[in-house]
Amino acid sequence: MTTTLFRRFVLAAGIVFCTWSATAQPPRGPFVISPQVHADKKVTFRYLAPSAKEVKLGGSQFGAAQLPMTKDTIGIWSITVGPIKPDIYPYSFTVDGVTVMDPANVSFFPNERFKASLVDIPGETPLIHSMKNVPHGSVTYEYYPSVEGSTGSVVVYTPPGYDQQQGKKYPVFYLISGTTDTEETFFKVGKTNLILDNLIADGKATPMIVVMPYGNPMARIAEQKKQAKPADIVGRDSEDAVTRAKLFETDIINNIIPYIEKNYRTINNRDSRAIGGFSRGGGQTLRTAFSNTDKFSWICCYSAYLSPQEMDSRYKNLIDNPTQTNKDFKLLWVSVGSEDFLYKSTVEFIDYLKAKNINHKSLITGGGHTWMNVKDYMAQTVPLLFK
Repeated sequence: MTTTLFRRFVLAAGIVFCTWSATAQPPRGPFVISPQVHADKKVTFRYLAPSAKEVKLGGSQFGAAQLPMTKDTIGIWSITVGPIKPDIYPYSFTVDGVTVMDPANVSFFPNERFKASLVDIPGETPLIHSMKNVPHGSVTYEYYPSVEGSTGSVVVYTPPGYDQQQGKKYPVFYLISGTTDTEETFFKVGKTNLILDNLIADGKATPMIVVMPYGNPMARIAEQKKQAKPADIVGRDSEDAVTRAKLFETDIINNIIPYIEKNYRTINNRDSRAIGGFSRGGGQTLRTAFSNTDKFSWICCYSAYLSPQEMDSRYKNLIDNPTQTNKDFKLLWVSVGSEDFLYKSTVEFIDYLKAKNINHKSLITGGGHTWMNVKDYMAQTVPLLFK
């Protein structure tokens, strides 16, 4: 074959391949932009569903609970709401009665039960979780040998300079997310890495490692054994809740902490370990710290509590000797929103600590059981740690 004929053959083959590739691709609908955040803090949400009879926006945390959307001539449903107060919010669509995430949005809320997308409304000045022009740490996904032969997973934040300063060791903050959340939630929704980056850059926080574990090892065991996940806990004070918290405590004390201290440059003493959590993770925080006073000096409880009955029966040693307890814990923080469904029980826990002369810091804010509040609580407690 001559050179000219060969080139013609290659060109023809290329045309045939490109034609086949184009025709082999599935048909695509119109390009959809959603969410679209406007300069005035209003937001337009869009969803492509030409055959749907009804689409609603589910954004209750920014005042848009099940709002009907309008369909245009090509099948894109849309609605504009706001202005919305700057923050990060979950939302979803209900399409003919079925709740779905926004397929046009790559930002989502990691959770075992519900699936939601996230919309970030920026402030006129950068919020504490905003991406700023500061040195940034790293986020790593780790796998470790966990309870009952399972494999566990954690998300680990290391501060700016960790890889460069090979001789430096760091304190560790173990941070546990809420009921049905995953190990990714503090990272992807709570923006832990960006909050730490910003606080460290401002000189407000001690550089630290943050370890974000999965708080439901029983579900992970079931999943890896190809079994159905256990039902959600009924009753935060129930024996089932205590049993599951004990399994998590076993995991973090016997598996997670040793794994982190083997594989990261950590300062391995109680004064260099903090533990905190939200909702179920807050209850796990209290139970783990109160049962292992030799492991943690810093406790951060967000929107959670232990009942006076549990405190009296399980942690009598702490209550009967408040002087020693106050020496053991450099920080015991409890915070909750006034609209939180756990508000009453959390305030009762705060009053109990006060009556028993247990030193603590408490914060009551507005708002409910939301990650908007959690980011605020974390941003306020991180500067107090390891001082």
